[in-house]
Amino acid sequence: MPGPIDLHTHSSVSDGTETPAELMRAAVAAGLGTVALTDHDSTAGWEEAFEAAAGTALTVIPGMELSTRHGWKSVHLLAYLVNPEDAALHDETLRIREARLTRAEAIVSRLAADFDITWADVVAQTAHGATVGRPHIADALVARGVSLDRSAAFRDILHPKFGYYEPHYAPEPLDAIRLVRAAGGVPVLAHPGTRGIDNVITEENLAALVDAGLFGLEIHHRENTPDAMVRLFEFADRFDLAVTGSSDYHGAGKPNRLGENTTAPEVLERILAEGTGSKPFVG
Repeated sequence: MPGPIDLHTHSSVSDGTETPAELMRAAVAAGLGTVALTDHDSTAGWEEAFEAAAGTALTVIPGMELSTRHGWKSVHLLAYLVNPEDAALHDETLRIREARLTRAEAIVSRLAADFDITWADVVAQTAHGATVGRPHIADALVARGVSLDRSAAFRDILHPKFGYYEPHYAPEPLDAIRLVRAAGGVPVLAHPGTRGIDNVITEENLAALVDAGLFGLEIHHRENTPDAMVRLFEFADRFDLAVTGSSDYHGAGKPNRLGENTTAPEVLERILAEGTGSKPFVG
């Protein structure tokens, strides 16, 4: 598996702008050796990604980014090599996706009172089969000329302080980690330092997640703040957690570029050794 390793990307199955096949072609063009497809709460893009990677020498790690919530804080959990047919994980991700849809409808209803936007506008920005989410609402705002781009929409109108935000159901991180491990997967906390050092997970809470089976921390990520990264490296050493790095690529949906942060080969080998729910696809 020569070449850089990027373990966090999104396709149009969730909130990326490229189909799984297009994403695989972009990964090859970027010179990656290994890429993980980690759409939000969904494994629906795996087969298309595998088909597109065939004959390319690209290794595809099947995964997902599981939505969880601790108190009022949204916590994302990368789950590699899970069994997509595991009943408990399947039912939980279905519940999360349904809650995302209900939440999106509520947000659009609030926005429609103040902006020229409809539910149809949002659906038009959503790929067939994908769960409608806030990124698609942002894209609708851009299409309507309300926001400059997706990032601007999240920074302004869709920011919780503007009053249009609506939370959605998600399991506790502790329960999600247990679900992932029971499904043969390997769980890693995604970008856990985006809100700065004052909002990094506490040592006590992290210890509980480690006891439940947490494998690692995604520290090399453009949105983690420098002070938070220092704390997270300390925690990784203290709890013997793996450190990963990823792009969190969304195509044109975010400025993140494939391979801008990567994971060490020895960490990937540990993931492959621990994951039993599914297998990597070697193109």
